[in-house]
Amino acid sequence: MSSSVPAPAEHSPGLIARLGAEALGSLFLVLVAAGVKIFLNPQSGPMPASLATGLAVAAAMIAFGYVSGGHFNPAITLGNLIAGRIRAVAALAYVVAQVVGAVIGAALVYFVVLATPVLSDPRAALGTVAAGFGEHSAAQTQLAGVLLVEVIGSALLVGVFLGATAGRRAVPALAPFAVGLATAVLLQFGEVVGNLPFNPARATGQAFFSPSWALEGLWLFWVAPLLGAALAGFVFRGFSDAAATKPAVDEAPEAQDGDDDLGVEEPATPVAAPSDVPAKPAGASQCTDDARDFFDGRKGH
Repeated sequence: MSSSVPAPAEHSPGLIARLGAEALGSLFLVLVAAGVKIFLNPQSGPMPASLATGLAVAAAMIAFGYVSGGHFNPAITLGNLIAGRIRAVAALAYVVAQVVGAVIGAALVYFVVLATPVLSDPRAALGTVAAGFGEHSAAQTQLAGVLLVEVIGSALLVGVFLGATAGRRAVPALAPFAVGLATAVLLQFGEVVGNLPFNPARATGQAFFSPSWALEGLWLFWVAPLLGAALAGFVFRGFSDAAATKPAVDEAPEAQDGDDDLGVEEPATPVAAPSDVPAKPAGASQCTDDARDFFDGRKGH
């Protein structure tokens, strides 16, 4: 009589570790995004700030994606929540960690600027990278235009993240580069419109150390990206539901075709005895973070 060997228990990162990863990723993202643009010198450092930020996103997702899922953006977290890929309590905690990390990252840039004699006003320097509209936009783009670009850009970014980290055909090694490239091209467009970050946490961190006008207009850079994220989340969830019901619909016509292979009955799959099935630990959560599992190798294979 053969005895089954219980499968080793999978230990998922705890919430504290996931929040730490989100905070570190957000810190890294803001440090690069704001620092590179403020100290950009086309002669000595020709890399555009948008490309540097996109590479930072990709690097952070590779480094921390297996721990937290690699959101680093409240808009992406909201999209995952609406798509049913993260619990509400965890999503709220993620957003808090992302904002804290972004504020610390902006603070580090502020102190670096403070120690740079050439830049006499640190707040003015941070103001050059802060999100704004109207007179605070390089193209003088008004509120309606900035709102539209933020909504559409955030929806596209969240859609790329959800699509790149979902499904059996997705490749974990390529997902960070897909999201990073999407971030880079969107930031290149948003930079002219009004330094649009498509990331409420980053906008908050930079606004804290910028002139007062940045905080006064900060509401727009929360409302617009979250609207875009909600749109992407609902669309993705609709596509997922449609894909889940499609096989059941397609099976009916095949049963009526009378193909030869339909007459061959597949052997029934034996059901393991209750003693052979490893018991799930008490209190285990039924809702998992799909993005984290994707990077951890438990999803998409």
